[in-house]
Amino acid sequence: HMGKKEDTHARIVEHAAKALRASGYDGVSVADIMKEAGLTHGGFYAHFESRDALVVEALEQATRGSIASLDDAKDLATIAERYLSDAHVKKPELGCALAALGSETRRQPAAVRKIASKNVAGFKKRLKAAGLGEEEALVALSALVGALVLGRAVDDSKTSKDLRDAVRRFVAKTK
Repeated sequence: HMGKKEDTHARIVEHAAKALRASGYDGVSVADIMKEAGLTHGGFYAHFESRDALVVEALEQATRGSIASLDDAKDLATIAERYLSDAHVKKPELGCALAALGSETRRQPAAVRKIASKNVAGFKKRLKAAGLGEEEALVALSALVGALVLGRAVDDSKTSKDLRDAVRRFVAKTK
């Protein structure tokens, strides 16, 4: 069982992981996260040496969560269906960090980009486990993440759905 300090640390990371995916790297405010976790701002440095250290841990957690959510999806159709769902479009704070943070990540420190690279590798491995070759897995991964990013970016739900439906069908018949 975790002690109180570990428990508190985990709670801070959990709140930061959501804030990161909801509001981007600049949206991670130490003061806000500590408040949401029911803690004082001053207590932050007992847990993390810097805001960057928190961002790295939060992104690692968000990444683990998004890959794990596809673990029991055995085939491409299920992966595409789950990844491109309306729920995933509407709740970026609970979903894939690559889609939530993609274009911002290139401006982040090396430690953050390394996690994004690990996330890409993990997602690719998941797609290969579902039967795709290396090249198909990379194309499917790019299509899935792209459709989610664009599906969230556009201002009408029909275009969002059309984008996601097209990629869902494409990925399902890739093999």
